[in-house]
Amino acid sequence: MAPRQTGSRKRKAPALAASSLGSAAAADGDGPLPPKKPKRPAALRSLLHYLKGREVGARGRAGLPDFEGKLRGYAVQKLPELLRERELALGTLNKVFASQWLNARQVVCGTKCNTLFVVDVQSGQITRIPLMRDRGPGSARAQPSCGIHAIQLNPSKTLLATGGENPNSLAVYQLPTLDPVCLGDRHGHKDWIFAIAWMSDTVAVSGSRDGTVALWKMDPDMFHGSIAWHNDAGLPVYAHIRPRDVETIPRASTNPSNRKVRALAFSGKNQELGAVSLDGYFHLWKAQSNLSRLLSIRLPYCRENVCLTYCDELSLYAVGSQSHVSFLDPRQRQQNIRPLCSREGGTGVRSLSFYQHIVTVGTGHGSLLFYDIRAQRFLEERASASPHFSPGPAGRKLKLTCGRGWLNHDDLWVNYFGGIGEFPNALYTHCYNWPEMKLFVAGGPLPSGLHGNYAGLWS
Repeated sequence: MAPRQTGSRKRKAPALAASSLGSAAAADGDGPLPPKKPKRPAALRSLLHYLKGREVGARGRAGLPDFEGKLRGYAVQKLPELLRERELALGTLNKVFASQWLNARQVVCGTKCNTLFVVDVQSGQITRIPLMRDRGPGSARAQPSCGIHAIQLNPSKTLLATGGENPNSLAVYQLPTLDPVCLGDRHGHKDWIFAIAWMSDTVAVSGSRDGTVALWKMDPDMFHGSIAWHNDAGLPVYAHIRPRDVETIPRASTNPSNRKVRALAFSGKNQELGAVSLDGYFHLWKAQSNLSRLLSIRLPYCRENVCLTYCDELSLYAVGSQSHVSFLDPRQRQQNIRPLCSREGGTGVRSLSFYQHIVTVGTGHGSLLFYDIRAQRFLEERASASPHFSPGPAGRKLKLTCGRGWLNHDDLWVNYFGGIGEFPNALYTHCYNWPEMKLFVAGGPLPSGLHGNYAGLWS
C-alpha cells in the first residue's frame, strides 16, 4: 500500500503546478490554461444535473434559487398539459367541498355529508376524523346536511381550521396528529361557515352565511404540549373559544337580504382580507387585532360569486361567478385585466387558485381550465407535429376533463333526472402540491339533490 500512497501524492503535484502556471500566465497577460473549477458551476446550471440532484435530495446548491424560480415558472406553464388522472374511490361520501394537502401523500377533505377525512393518494386509504361538538344546546344548530365548506392550514402548517359537527362552529386541530385544540361555538356564527382564512399562525377569520366575518385568536398555551386529553368517559376535551371581533357585511340596496359571505382570501403583503358576498359585492378589510372595513365594490358579474383567491406577486384578487372570473386590484380604480369567460354551459366557476401567473379554474361541468394572466388568454393544447419541429399551439383551449366518479342511482335520480347515465361533476375544490407536481381535484354532481362524489389525483 505504501507505494500506491506515494504515487498518489506524486500525481497531485503536476495538477498544483498547472494551477500555479495558469495563475502566473494570467498575471503576465497571456491566455491562461483552462481551469477545472469553473466547469462545475456550468454543470450545476444544467437542468438535467439539477433534476438528478433533486431526485437524490442533494443540498447546498449555491446559486440555485434563481434557477429554481425559472424552473417553477416553466413548470407552471407546461405542467397542465402533462397531467394525467388517477381516480380515487371515496365510497358513498357525498360531494367533496374542501381539500388541502397535509403532506406529500395525504389530503384532508370535507364533504356535504359533514364528514372530515384524510385520503392517502398513493394507497387510497381513507381515515375519518371525529368532529368536535358544541358545548350544549345553547348554540344555534344548522341543518346536518349542509356540510364542511372550508378547510385551511395556518402558514406554518401546525394548525388546521374547519367546521365542527355543527357547521356554524369553527374547529381547530393540531397537525400532524389532528388532535382537537379548540372550538368556536357560542358567541360565534348563527349559520353555516362557508370560508376560512388564516392571517397568522394563531389568528384566523371565518365567513358565514349569516352575513358576518369573525376574527379568532388561538392562545398558544392551548396547543403547546399535550392538548388533547380525555375525560372519564374517554371523550376528547378541548377548549371553547369566542371570537375577538365580529363584523357584519354592509347591506346592499340592490339585494339587502342576501349578504351571505361565500369566500375569503388574505393578503399577507398588505395585511388585508378580501371577502365575497352573494349579493354581488367584494369587500376589503384591514386585518390586524380587529377588522376594519376599507371598501366595498360592486362586482361586474353578480350571479353565484362563490370562490375567491389572491395572488401576492400580482397584488390581485380573482372572483369566480356563474360564467366569469373577474380580477380586482383594490388600489387601482380602473381594472387593466379584462374578465375571462369560462364558457362551460353556464355551470359556473366552482374553484379557483393562483400560482405565479397561471389561474386554475375548476368548473361545474367537470373540467379544469388554465388561464395565463400575463398573456390574458387560456393555455392551449399543443398540436402534434413532425419530429423535426417543436409542437406549436393547436388553437384549442387546454381543458382537462375529470372522470365519472360515483353517483347514487336513487329515486330522485330516476324520477327527476330521467335516469340520465352520466352527470358531469362540479369541481368544488382543487389544490396543488407543487414540490411533487401533483394536483388533487374533488367534487360531485352539481344538482343539489343528487348524491355522489368525485376525487382524482392528477400527476
